[in-house]
Amino acid sequence: EQGGLPAPKEAGGRDLQMASSAEDNENLVPVTVLTGFLGSGKTTLLNHILTATHGKKIAVIENEFGDVGIDDELLQKNSKVQADEEIIEMMNGCICCTVRQDLITVLSKLAKRVASGKLKLDGIVIETTGLADPAPVAQTFFVDDAVKAFARLDGIVTLIDAKHIELHLDEEKPEGVENEAVEQVAFADRLLLNKIDLVSEADLFRIESRLKGINAFAPIMRTEKAQVSVDSVLNIKAFDLKKTLDMDPEFLNTDGEHEHDNSVSSISIIQPGNVDLELVQKWVGQLLQEKGAQIYRMKGVLSISNADEKFVYQAVHMLFRGNFDDKWEASEPRESKLVFIGKNLDEKELRDGFNACIDTPEVLEKRIKTLRFAMGTKVECKTGGGWVKGEVVAHMYRDEFMPPGMVAPYQVKLDSGELIWAPEDVNNLIRKA
Repeated sequence: EQGGLPAPKEAGGRDLQMASSAEDNENLVPVTVLTGFLGSGKTTLLNHILTATHGKKIAVIENEFGDVGIDDELLQKNSKVQADEEIIEMMNGCICCTVRQDLITVLSKLAKRVASGKLKLDGIVIETTGLADPAPVAQTFFVDDAVKAFARLDGIVTLIDAKHIELHLDEEKPEGVENEAVEQVAFADRLLLNKIDLVSEADLFRIESRLKGINAFAPIMRTEKAQVSVDSVLNIKAFDLKKTLDMDPEFLNTDGEHEHDNSVSSISIIQPGNVDLELVQKWVGQLLQEKGAQIYRMKGVLSISNADEKFVYQAVHMLFRGNFDDKWEASEPRESKLVFIGKNLDEKELRDGFNACIDTPEVLEKRIKTLRFAMGTKVECKTGGGWVKGEVVAHMYRDEFMPPGMVAPYQVKLDSGELIWAPEDVNNLIRKA
């Protein structure tokens, strides 16, 4: 029943707000979001996907608000059949779609064709010309249930024009207007540095250190004429929570000095020991509510007290997704690793906020002091059978039948002798007798 106390030895009490039951599923179609400035080589890359014999069936979804689309002539020459005005089938088995209204509409059409057996897809590439912030596209894969059942967000890839990127990064924007080039670099899981044949090695070294200053976590691949294998933009599993577990600690060490003080930067925190689930939930909730617009990307692995599994999460702006995953190995040091990429990030504030979640005897003592009922207090508890009298026999109680990380404020011995626990210290669950 709603708000009732769990019966003895029954797990539960409240949902873990951060946990998500959506497991990464191998059967879902991987989706790459491709961003990059006009002239960075996106059209060349997409043309390559749609015409080369790479043996993969890929749907390319083009957003119409780009100034320049896939070359119409090229489409006519290489297309086999136009299924409807939005979906064109290419000679090499790939599909080209144009989004005129809503991305979800096009994805639903593709999903129907896949479900009916008419179409098999190895991947989807969504091109977002003119959209600096891929979050609205990413949001579709976090929020829409029909889309979630068919496809999974796989990664955000940004194509960069080596010849002109510095001009774009240095462009002065009016007050309140974002620099799209900086944002596109900040959001990326992978950076394709294109047109390297047009600049010197010294230029490349300088450009790469600038890119790392904005986003220290996205690997940089050098390319000429956008000649990259289809595999380098597909199925990179950047949003795979399991893969987040493998974040290289060295990769997280971003203390190197960068001469460019961009307002967009990346920060990592590595913290030994365990953190308290409830405190972390409050901190993350508050952080995303107050600073969500500034935090472009966030991901990490948390070591939560009273949990044998690692808590793994990813966020794009305020969209948060996470769950308990692999168990901690006995030989493995318990530590939390967090990565933030965003605008005007306050490193001290983030570190202090996270440090306040560390589980220590002092934190436990503080939490016990805030509880309403002392040990031995006669109380009434709301159970499946209504309100039942009992006595508080333990504070901050935990047993193996509770969900990972959960601690109950009270264990109560009922007058019948039965032991139960109260999931929250609130009046509609436990009150003074």
